[in-house]
Amino acid sequence: MMKSTIALQLRSLWAGFRAMIIITAFVSLVYTGALTAIGQFAFNEKANGSMIEGNSGEAVGSKYIGQSFTDARGVALKRYFQSRPSATLGSDGESSPYNGAASLGSNLGASNADLVKVIKERKAAVAKLEGVSIDDVPADAVTASASGLDYQISTAYAQIQIRRVAEARGFDTAAVRKLVDRYTTHRGLGFIGEPGVNIVELNAALDRADATVH
Repeated sequence: MMKSTIALQLRSLWAGFRAMIIITAFVSLVYTGALTAIGQFAFNEKANGSMIEGNSGEAVGSKYIGQSFTDARGVALKRYFQSRPSATLGSDGESSPYNGAASLGSNLGASNADLVKVIKERKAAVAKLEGVSIDDVPADAVTASASGLDYQISTAYAQIQIRRVAEARGFDTAAVRKLVDRYTTHRGLGFIGEPGVNIVELNAALDRADATVH
């Protein structure tokens, strides 16, 4: 009786072990392989990070991950449209805007004194850079997104930057405005969300145009 019980238990263990091997093989090989193949054939660009190519064909970024367009000191490069602020941090806990390995927001409330002070300073800086009134500085120009990796800016923020970018590159403002329109995404179904300008694609397009002209 004891031998038959042990044999039954061993058979059950062996059946469970085989089921585990089969399921593991299916999930890790067949299922994963099928999804990878579908992604590569049906959604190749997105499956590979939606990369943007530079003038020499090198990858300069992803369409859907924002970047900073500043110098090593954090000063805005006038040739580029500027992203909204980013609250991401580096591995040392210090500010590292648009760090793709540490997506996060500041988690500061609208009434936080430090945030209010920073926003006031940012408004003054943006107004000076773009030559506009502080009242004309859009909210997204002075506030970080929840992810800290926003690849879009508002159309209002893009519009006040056109003159500066055109002058810095020696372009006609109408040509720059046309590029802004090309990389503007409108409301989904005509009423969902707000229009946004993909600043990463826009700046890459400006560099390509610059290389062609000069």
